[in-house]
Amino acid sequence: MLSEFRAFIARGNVMDLAVGVIIGAAFGAIVKSLTDEIIMPLVGAVFGDIDFSDRYIVLSGMVVDGAPLEAARQGGANVLGIGAFVSVVINFLILSFIIFLMVRYVNRLTARLSKQEEAAAEPAGPTEIELLTEIRDALKK
Repeated sequence: MLSEFRAFIARGNVMDLAVGVIIGAAFGAIVKSLTDEIIMPLVGAVFGDIDFSDRYIVLSGMVVDGAPLEAARQGGANVLGIGAFVSVVINFLILSFIIFLMVRYVNRLTARLSKQEEAAAEPAGPTEIELLTEIRDALKK
């Protein structure tokens, strides 16, 4: 069983997937920081100095006006964390757009490389059949 596990791990696809997951997690942290530390404060400033991370709607329970989201939850109130949801949606949109750009770039690069390979694979001069045809025609004359 251990040798099967080693063979499984040694396959290239598994290693590529592992690297992709690790890089994706690190990139997700960067995008989360970008959203939480740069984009959301700018959005809050545009909408009148609002901190979106603490925006919520009280569904049931008592909440002191202006209490942060965590304090409302710890006080037993049932709340919808709208601000946190907006942050996550913005994170998703940024990540998906960047992934789209990366896939688009890779597809263009792959197409360009395949065109170059096709051009290199085409013979530079006449093919064998063309040469034999020319020789035959010359002999006929």
